[in-house]
Amino acid sequence: MAAQSFPPTRPILLTRAAAASERFAVALRESFGAGARVVISPLMCPVYLTPTLPPGPFDAVILTSETGAEAARRISAEGADLPRQAFCVGDRTARVAAAAGFHPQSAQGDADALVRVIVTAMRRGRLLHLRGHDSRGDVVQRLRTAGLEAQEAVVYDQMPCDLTFEAKAMLAAPEPVVLPLFSPRSADLVAQSGPIRAPLWIAALSPAVAERATCLHPEQMVVAARPEAAAVLCAIEYLCAAGGRT
Repeated sequence: MAAQSFPPTRPILLTRAAAASERFAVALRESFGAGARVVISPLMCPVYLTPTLPPGPFDAVILTSETGAEAARRISAEGADLPRQAFCVGDRTARVAAAAGFHPQSAQGDADALVRVIVTAMRRGRLLHLRGHDSRGDVVQRLRTAGLEAQEAVVYDQMPCDLTFEAKAMLAAPEPVVLPLFSPRSADLVAQSGPIRAPLWIAALSPAVAERATCLHPEQMVVAARPEAAAVLCAIEYLCAAGGRT
């Protein structure tokens, strides 16, 4: 899509963690041009925990987020004996895991794809899912149902953050706001952030996110074709090209 097809004054509100939002902002400006108005206001920030891990040894860890991969790095640095093999939900998580010294295998998808990859790869052995306090997909239970030995440990939490003044002002204005949403909890936190006057054009990561986002009463909503950032970017392009008339 040509950069000039996107109105540079149409605001886009990014509410993911700061690092993920900065990366996505770069991709937006590459697609739409430097004039695109992008506002970053994370709704959650990670808090890393130091839990007592289930008794090992384990043959592989399961990582379902970049934050989980970073938590694994921290736990290893503190002396925990984690296996080097890592099953990762997607490529970004796999890259963070590789930088932390693990040998990742990416499922290139969502929890469903991750479970399929693990069941295919592991006929036996013990698995440890390092996850956040809020977790979706029932990965461990599904692996147990498939006959694998799987344990889990909560190694981080995502604490809510207030929207910035600029973000609140955007949502209180009558101008449409493009709002990419990457998790059901993000939709909940936006809804709890205060009065929303702006018509919302939502690009949802998945059907589950879109279902939760109905609480925001979006003017328009498009669900990404795949549960990945590049597909969310395509959904935003579609929304903006259509001028909100989807």
